[in-house]
Amino acid sequence: MVFNMVTKVTEGIEVSVDTIYEEGQSRPTDRLYLFSYHVTIENRTPEKVQLLRRYWQIFDSNGEYREVEGPGVVGEQPILLPGEKYSYESFCNLKTDMGKMKGTYTFERLKDRKMFIAEIPEFKMIVPSKLN
Repeated sequence: MVFNMVTKVTEGIEVSVDTIYEEGQSRPTDRLYLFSYHVTIENRTPEKVQLLRRYWQIFDSNGEYREVEGPGVVGEQPILLPGEKYSYESFCNLKTDMGKMKGTYTFERLKDRKMFIAEIPEFKMIVPSKLN
């Protein structure tokens, strides 16, 4: 069940995120809530760009906070031509039935090697039964 889609454009890069609660892989009795998220990145600039790094901030509703950073996404550092889209899916585990994520991608404009940051919009991860 997709229940949350957010989109943000920064520096000509559009980032959209959908989230899904993975009920079959979650174990609430063990405080494990698994969410998948699907990201689509669109290059709306007139230049070829490459995604170099990711940085995530992850918040559980119990106040726990963690950061994740590293090269690329899902093992790739995609190059996007003007107008091109790149999509990937990943997962996040929480200890609570609600949380949120946000972050940034570091890109390089290949023409002049200029680095810039594109924001990943904040998105919520909520077990559907909490929405009733």
